[in-house]
Amino acid sequence: MNLQTKISLSKRADNLISYKSNILLLGSCFSENIGDKLNYFKFQNLQNPFGILFHPKAIETLIQNAASDNMYTESDIFYHNEQWHCFHAHSKLSNVSKVELLETLNSKVKLTKAAIKTSTHVIITLGTAWVYHYLKRNTVVANCHKVSQKEFKKELLSVEDISTSLKTTVSLIQKLNSEARVIFTVSPVRHLKDGFVENTRSKAHLITAIHQIIHHSSFYFPSYEIMMDELRDYRFYAEDMVHPNKLAIDYIWQQFKFVWICNTAYKVMDEVDGIQKGLHHKPFNPNSEAHQSFLKKIEARKKALKLQFSHMVF
Repeated sequence: MNLQTKISLSKRADNLISYKSNILLLGSCFSENIGDKLNYFKFQNLQNPFGILFHPKAIETLIQNAASDNMYTESDIFYHNEQWHCFHAHSKLSNVSKVELLETLNSKVKLTKAAIKTSTHVIITLGTAWVYHYLKRNTVVANCHKVSQKEFKKELLSVEDISTSLKTTVSLIQKLNSEARVIFTVSPVRHLKDGFVENTRSKAHLITAIHQIIHHSSFYFPSYEIMMDELRDYRFYAEDMVHPNKLAIDYIWQQFKFVWICNTAYKVMDEVDGIQKGLHHKPFNPNSEAHQSFLKKIEARKKALKLQFSHMVF
């Protein structure tokens, strides 16, 4: 008896992620879930330099600015609720200092360009097709920063709008780095504040647009479909019933690992996992000879990995 509908996945034949890969992750909070896994296993990666970006236009703006070396000036930021903000960036970049915010924004633009030029893989996770149009500047924002909603017009990007945006994003990445492979995925996080029907329309627009533009250098990984079809049970959601919980994230990560990470990396991943668990082990007696011996063995294992992979820092 089969009690689960399984999504058929196959191992990529080429362009797989290894410990030599450089990975740039952009997009919704689910991109950070995958990024956290890559961090844990000590893959080389950079996550969301501008913070979480939920929709394709926000990601396009970041890539466009990075590719064109567009630097931010005072006219691009504003003061609200005792902090300086930028409509192109997540609120985690906001700062009480105008100077520091501009320095951060511009350093992140440069960092993004450098990351694109050296990346083997760019993972883009799209969260929603709903955007907020800032009426005063006639522009789509990445984050409203709790500015009054009357200042914005909420819009659903059409499939054509999204497709055009994604084509531009991929083209800009390819111009900077023709070897980079772009992996698209749709976040399994349900944006229910938009409404149930509205969330479904949004995800449908994203999925349709992605499949209109993927080609030999860009690919689709079905995070959303795995959550909706394989894990169709509320026990796989966090308490808010919106975000996938740890069990769901672990499951989707295992599927991503199967499809995109080369088999030769698995042994190293197991060793990294063993070291990580050892570092988080809480001894009954930290001063005992047994524990000191255990720490020396962990240290030796760390040094052995460091000799193979100089980027690894525990």
